Amino acid sequence: MEFYANEGKNVVIEVDGKKYARHAIHTHFVQIGENYCDLVERYVKPVWQPGDLLSSSEKIIGLCQKRVVYKKDMKVGFLARFLSRFATHTDAGVGVDSPYKMQFAINQCGALKVLWAAICAGVGKLFGKHGVFYEMVGQEVSGLDGFYDHEFKEYGEFGIRIPENASGVCDEIEAATGVQAMIVDANDLNVEILGKASSITLPDETLKALIRDNPAGQSRELTPFILIREIKE
Repeated sequence: MEFYANEGKNVVIEVDGKKYARHAIHTHFVQIGENYCDLVERYVKPVWQPGDLLSSSEKIIGLCQKRVVYKKDMKVGFLARFLSRFATHTDAGVGVDSPYKMQFAINQCGALKVLWAAICAGVGKLFGKHGVFYEMVGQEVSGLDGFYDHEFKEYGEFGIRIPENASGVCDEIEAATGVQAMIVDANDLNVEILGKASSITLPDETLKALIRDNPAGQSRELTPFILIREIKE
């Protein structure tokens, strides 16, 4: 099998003195409520070999779990609109510069905590420290995707939350398909491991390094699954 890399990405990466090949697996445009085990069976199993590791986008799992928040159900208040004006915009995806994501943060954490986080983030920027806001409000907020239609118009009307019980999902996938999986929140700036199968023995830092260049891409690639295979010499 010839491994495929998205534009600007490399197939081979070296981690801890070992070389690994990464294969970006194309899927259809996954809809809300699909079955993630069925997706792995359909797209991953035909190219999978024992010993391979699957890296799955958290967005796809969140969609399958119906972990969505619709704009029409959100009441964006003054505080969210005000604070979002001062948030830093990045190319890593939707941030709290979106009033909807800021309102989601307020709904999740409370107005006082979000206001305090915003103040601390402002002070942090004065000293060159970034990411303070997300550290304080937590992964549920930092991992929220969607609320923008730059790449897919369907994502303009709802946000996609991080998966529930991500490690449990990975164990379920392995039990159903035999595929060892991890679920990641990755962009071109950062990588976080949200969950992994109990059978995976590699430490999180190694797992992060395997996809540190975000081989799934940041645009319209439709490659939410990355198959990782150690190259034996």
